[in-house]
Amino acid sequence: MSQSNPLPLIARAPVIPVVVIERLEDAVPLARALVEGGLPLIEVTLRTPVALRAMSLIAAEVEGAIVGAGTVTDRSQIEAVVEAGATYIVTPGTTPALAQALAEAPVPVLPGCATASEAMALDALGFKVLKFFPAEPSGGAPFLKGLAGPLPALRFCPTGGIGPSNAPDYLALPNVVAVGGSWVVPGDAIKAGNFDKVRELSAAAAKLPRAAKFD
Repeated sequence: MSQSNPLPLIARAPVIPVVVIERLEDAVPLARALVEGGLPLIEVTLRTPVALRAMSLIAAEVEGAIVGAGTVTDRSQIEAVVEAGATYIVTPGTTPALAQALAEAPVPVLPGCATASEAMALDALGFKVLKFFPAEPSGGAPFLKGLAGPLPALRFCPTGGIGPSNAPDYLALPNVVAVGGSWVVPGDAIKAGNFDKVRELSAAAAKLPRAAKFD
């Protein structure tokens, strides 16, 4: 297993924006607004035809941006996102075949899980920082609080159904490194080119306190 520890990377900010880029021309100004707001980690999801090119532009043109690839579901996508400039990889869930491929990835990975059994299986493979998805439908903050006892070595980045009202509940848990969310990148603001709104939301999110300590 050659995977590197994603904890120092994920710990850079309390919120990781989960971004769906529909228009390539939005990539750079959107990323700049996020970085200027204090959220340097940017998870670009592989949900649109321009996602890979958007990653490349952000990596090349936005100083301070730490671009990652989200919605990675297949081994074949790993090489493509790394070539596009992704410095970390996030999956919504993790099959055994995908876990094997992620273990050999040249960048840090955040494999997805939704149950205690899935978390234990990933732990056994050496993955210690996991994405918990979809967080709210899968038990939310109480679920992760319950996992802290039997699985104390694991850390999580919950994503799915998280916004400014419940993000503090997750960040108050010692086993939560950061939360993923799309509330800082509202689709209507991006469509309108209102990147000041993105910057404003990001600045507020960057100030959210968290209980986790990173020594």
